[in-house]
Amino acid sequence: MKIKIINGPNLNLLGRRDNHIYGKETLRDIETWLYSKVNSKDSVKWFQSNHEGQIIDEIHACIDSYDGIIINPGAFTHYSYAIRDAIESTKIPTVEVHLSDIHNREDFRKISVIKDVCIEQIFGHGKTGYLNAAKILFAYESKKRNI
Repeated sequence: MKIKIINGPNLNLLGRRDNHIYGKETLRDIETWLYSKVNSKDSVKWFQSNHEGQIIDEIHACIDSYDGIIINPGAFTHYSYAIRDAIESTKIPTVEVHLSDIHNREDFRKISVIKDVCIEQIFGHGKTGYLNAAKILFAYESKKRNI
């Protein structure tokens, strides 16, 4: 199974940004940690952008190349109908991930326009959320193949 992990705006600043909320690890640290937890580095590819159009292009590029997507859309979670539509249009099983507990933060963070087109939403588990999302996608793919 091939999984694309897409990270949105400001996630390139992990390790420097609000450590009390997001932790001290960088996105690269989380990527390295996740590779140590999955069987094959070749089956998981990472992408990060601060630009909505690049994220949409990356989602589109997953068609016929990836079996699942893990997306941490950052602030785009709350208002990007364009990213929502890209996820819905590709029909690739997608899991939405957030490092922090978005439901126990500012009111605007509680709204996700993305979650309804994802098979699951994970929040508040830090970097483990990415691993949990991968496990969900592996189980989803396994179940799909056994039907």
